[in-house]
Amino acid sequence: MRTTLKLDQIFYMILTGLTSHEGLGFNRAMLFLVNDKENVLEGKMGIGPHSGEEADKIWKGIEQADLSLEDLLNSYDKFKRDSESKLNILVKGIKIPITEDMGILALTILEGMPFEVTTEDAKKKVSPILKNLLSTDFFVTVPLKTKEKTLGAILVDNIFTKKPITKSDIRILTMFANHAGLAIENSRLYEETEYLSKTDWLTKLWNSGELHKTLAKEVEKGRIGDRNLSVLMIDIDNFKPYNDSMGHREGDEAIKRIASILSQKSRREDFVARYGGEEFTIIMPNTSKQIATIISERLRKEIAESFASMELPQNIYHLTISIGISTFPYDGADKDTLIHKADIALYEAKRTGKNKVCAYNPRLEKGLFGFGKKK
Repeated sequence: MRTTLKLDQIFYMILTGLTSHEGLGFNRAMLFLVNDKENVLEGKMGIGPHSGEEADKIWKGIEQADLSLEDLLNSYDKFKRDSESKLNILVKGIKIPITEDMGILALTILEGMPFEVTTEDAKKKVSPILKNLLSTDFFVTVPLKTKEKTLGAILVDNIFTKKPITKSDIRILTMFANHAGLAIENSRLYEETEYLSKTDWLTKLWNSGELHKTLAKEVEKGRIGDRNLSVLMIDIDNFKPYNDSMGHREGDEAIKRIASILSQKSRREDFVARYGGEEFTIIMPNTSKQIATIISERLRKEIAESFASMELPQNIYHLTISIGISTFPYDGADKDTLIHKADIALYEAKRTGKNKVCAYNPRLEKGLFGFGKKK
């Protein structure tokens, strides 16, 4: 389990191991993780039937198909497609403050120990949120631990079979949860390292390497789906004199500020990256040149207005951006050509006054002998 690296796959493996007949055989299993920033426990995944009828159907299907635990683990892709099950939706909607008055799940985290809810006394400690989710008063929670901290909790029940959960079951479940906690921690560290390798250290945008990989994929999608794709090359105007006069710290802050605006004001489907230095790139899937131009103008105005009120030394201009646009398939059929054509359009925007948006057209290449450094 510890060598599986994708976090959602780890969750799926843990919960499948808890609910399969070859595993621990509980009717339902739910996984919750601590959100340290908000000090809440968040539902991440739930596996199991939502009703007795659904339980009967699922278990008969597994029995008839003679599915082993390995078969179930290998069905993760199908689970992803069908992940809008009632139980999974309910679990993912749970968010419980980690305070003593919030019931059993919160206490599982705070005290770092299992809880067996089978008595009237224990039932009083079940929060209304959990009661609505479970529709049962009999369940067990165990913490997900590493050596240093408690990461979250697992909750299991036997709502349909009514099979008692024994002390031996809880002991095995606790051992299982300890291994699961280590697997989750390893997966988190891997995903964090992978994320850092793909992002720019200063702006937290995607980096140039990830940009090129993503653009190649999007070009292929555009080719298969016969769809437009627009590329924006963006350069900060007058950045060198600003950086020299204001200092590198202020220069970095300006780059971060512009990166934040580009990220926040772009559409959800757009891919925003730092190309290098004071240059940025935005990939706009399924976007015509006309729409890309409209969006670019909005971004240009937003950034110009953001810096317009700054007090600057004499002879230092306020920061603005220039944008060049190219569009697949009209301006290029591969990623390198699209970037090159957008860069030609960007140069034209800067050559003709800066703080402008320019879309590529073949006539621009007539002036390529002057194509050089942007300032």
